[in-house]
Amino acid sequence: MKTLRIFTLAFALVLLAACEEQPLQAVGQLESDRIELVAEYAEQIVSIEVREGQLLNTGTVILTQDSSRFDSRLIEARANITRIEALLAEQLSGPRSQTIDAMRANLKAAEIEQEFRTRDFDRLAGLREQNLTSIESVDSAEKMLESAKARIEMVEAQLAELEAGTRQEKMDQTNGLLSQARAQLASLQIDKSRLVLSATVSGIVDSLPFEQGERPRAGDVVAVLLSGEQPYARVYIPEVKRVGIRIGSELPVSVDGLDGTLNGVVRRISSEPSFTPYFALTERDRSRLSYVAEIDLPTLAERLPDGVPVQIVFELEE
Repeated sequence: MKTLRIFTLAFALVLLAACEEQPLQAVGQLESDRIELVAEYAEQIVSIEVREGQLLNTGTVILTQDSSRFDSRLIEARANITRIEALLAEQLSGPRSQTIDAMRANLKAAEIEQEFRTRDFDRLAGLREQNLTSIESVDSAEKMLESAKARIEMVEAQLAELEAGTRQEKMDQTNGLLSQARAQLASLQIDKSRLVLSATVSGIVDSLPFEQGERPRAGDVVAVLLSGEQPYARVYIPEVKRVGIRIGSELPVSVDGLDGTLNGVVRRISSEPSFTPYFALTERDRSRLSYVAEIDLPTLAERLPDGVPVQIVFELEE
């Protein structure tokens, strides 16, 4: 009878231990943000400076495309700027003294022409009064006189324009053309610089879809980077633990293949719940809602590979 009581007590203890609550877990995997670099222009790849799997710092050159087309356009743009600068310098300096002297000589010649046409008209008009010439000859002389007077007015206006110099409005127009040409040059220089693709963030080269010598189309992805010195843990926090976790919370992260845990810091946690995905399901969590969280991990001697499973074990509350 005593033996039976001892066996019954031992069996009850085993059942009690089996019914003891197991700690909650948050499971997930290591991930990195994917950065896709695209070719903006359909130019041939002339060099690739990195290899897949290589760690890069921000600004490291990844590949270079042919710049011959942009080089010729830059030469044209610089020549256009030189031409407009020379035109503006000419307008600021005003006309040369020799040009003004030549216009004054033209005015003197026009005045002499007018004097000659005036005397010729007076002579023919007198002869007409004596009926010694035709009306047509008098009319022709009058027209020549009027033409000489018009030429004087034209030359005087041209001389006044030369002596007054270039109008400010015209120089403003030339300044506008110069600013436009310089902006076009700067735009071309920016376009040329984008033929050299550099790492926009520090990280690892995940893939290089094109080979040297190939010509990608504009918009094609030519390099894929996994950002960061270390991937982050993307886990699914059980609904019952959500209230106690916020950005900046520290959590112990276990990574498959590493001994011990890493002290991770929550950098983001979703505000909307979702169902735990099939690969993150545990036997007792299949019916629970979860919240996606991203947890930054400390820097290690070597970068951890993406896709490795991770888990967080929450301590049982007393």
